[in-house]
Amino acid sequence: MLVLASASPRRQELLRNAGIAFSVRPADVPEVSLPGEPPLDYAQRLARDKARAVRRQVAGSDLVLGADTIVVVDEHILEKPADTADAARMLRMLSGRTHQVTTGVCLIGDGFEDVRAEITEVTFDRLTEEEIAFYVAHGEPMDKAGAYAIQGIASRWICRLDGCYFNVVGLPVPLVYRMLREHGRQ
Repeated sequence: MLVLASASPRRQELLRNAGIAFSVRPADVPEVSLPGEPPLDYAQRLARDKARAVRRQVAGSDLVLGADTIVVVDEHILEKPADTADAARMLRMLSGRTHQVTTGVCLIGDGFEDVRAEITEVTFDRLTEEEIAFYVAHGEPMDKAGAYAIQGIASRWICRLDGCYFNVVGLPVPLVYRMLREHGRQ
């Protein structure tokens, strides 16, 4: 059985839609970058830490999947916004620009720990202050890395996507499926 070390409803929906059976056991891991830690390393470390934390709690034959998605613009990590002003600030940073969405993924099972990442480039149209205010007031940005959900209202402003769409939603499903196959589980 696959155990998802995440409470994310988006990750759960993506796995269900792909026909991958799983159970959920959220990990309680602080999401804080280390001084000087590159964004890719940060995402992979958090995915690994989440998977390890849950692996200690489950049966030996279970596989544990940890994941962490970050938004990066100019080497700055955009986490979930602290408040509406922070969400508006992030959206202004993304407006009219290309940024990277990185998801670190860690699969742990008996005798192995496989850590990888997927990076997708996303380009936003230029946003007006009115559009930013509308979107922030809607509330959708508040629990999303980078203050947007590609599968929601923000889809109207995504003018280019280079890479895995599902990665931007929160889990690179094709990568996860390949990892499961490589470890004899699909």
